[in-house]
Formats: sequence, structure tokens, C-alpha cells
Amino acid sequence: MSIDRSLKLKGALARHRNVLTRAERVDRLKAEERWTEEQSVMALPKVAHRKSHAGRKSAEPKAAAAGEVATIEGEEVPKAE
Repeated sequence: MSIDRSLKLKGALARHRNVLTRAERVDRLKAEERWTEEQSVMALPKVAHRKSHAGRKSAEPKAAAAGEVATIEGEEVPKAE
């Protein structure tokens, strides 16, 4: 019998989590200067936790996309249109 894909631990800690632990929330609040050591760790204010990602990279290099001249073994070859 095989293990279901959702139960495998290969990348379990690497993926995005929607819920932060109390320690992570306190760290975020400290960074935002919304929490001090004198305050209680109970009933912490909400902390926005959004997943951010960079845009996709294009398949073509930027030089080729801009219409510049490409070089092959030291010779200049104009881009075919």
C-alpha cells in the first residue's frame, strides 16, 4: 500500500502556511514596533501574512527580446524578423 501524496513530508515545511505560530506573530509585531516586552503574549493583535512571489521569467533573454544583435562565435548575426 502506498502513502497518499498529501501525507508525504518531503516539502511539508517549505510550503506556505496560512497560520503563524505565537512566536512568529510576536517577531512580526516587534519588527512593526506594535509589541513590547511588557505586553502579554495572550490576545495578540492580528498579523497579515501574505504569500508573495516574483513574476515569471521570460524564456528569451532580454537582449534578444529588445532586438539587439546576437553574437555566435565572435561573429555578429542580425536577428531575423
